[in-house]
Amino acid sequence: MLPDGLLDYFELISVAQLGSGLNIYLEEKNIPPAGYEMVKLESKGFMDEVSIQDFPIRGHKVNLCIKRRRWEVVETKAIITRDWNLVRKGARMTTEFGTFLKGIFG
Repeated sequence: MLPDGLLDYFELISVAQLGSGLNIYLEEKNIPPAGYEMVKLESKGFMDEVSIQDFPIRGHKVNLCIKRRRWEVVETKAIITRDWNLVRKGARMTTEFGTFLKGIFG
């Protein structure tokens, strides 16, 4: 039901029904981003939650409420995040859902 690969990096925290919609809450797992496997990282919590519209489920509007993790490189004190390209540019919906709508409406 969720976009391909999403649960590889995010943990399902909860699902809440609000009116005629569903909010699916996800938090990024503490898995270092590619290229940082050999560097000592320290988790520094989460960025602000974002809400992204996804495919409806059985007539219910679906919002993915996502909290992305941030890490500090211990040696340099630089803050890093995973390069996450699931959100369609210029929209607040998943790329997959945006492509689907573009195919229907042009």
